[in-house]
Amino acid sequence: MPNGTIVEPYYVLEYPTWVNVVALTKNQEVILVKQYRHGLKETVLELPCGAVEAEDVSPLEAAKRELLEESGYTSNNFIETGILSPNPANHTNLTHCFLATDVELVAALKLDATEHIDVVLLPLNKLIEVIENGVFLQALHMSSLFFALKKLGKVQFY
Repeated sequence: MPNGTIVEPYYVLEYPTWVNVVALTKNQEVILVKQYRHGLKETVLELPCGAVEAEDVSPLEAAKRELLEESGYTSNNFIETGILSPNPANHTNLTHCFLATDVELVAALKLDATEHIDVVLLPLNKLIEVIENGVFLQALHMSSLFFALKKLGKVQFY
């Protein structure tokens, strides 16, 4: 605690920095990935995402690498839209959120042995409908979508 009191047991999860990418094609389609998540024991729809690895010189480079590996898409137009703490109570890491526009398919998927991913292209104008139907379950991805939609002028506050 800030006053020096020790709380035991207390568990802290040490993870590397994470990145999430909201990627839009020139036709205004959002690049999404379907993959099995063991915690839920379900296949879920998510954003391309991952951890910053040792060879990545920055979260931006990790975002570019993860998007390319998981979807085969890339772009020269990446914007960092926000930084989040997954859980400040017990996670040591941050998540960097990116918006990539004018993405193009340039390569085949390059997956780890533990990944099985299906790429899904969703028209941007259908995104809110999919969100309202509860398809996106990952809270950090919802936050990344919010940041991207705000940057794109699709979210308004009154």
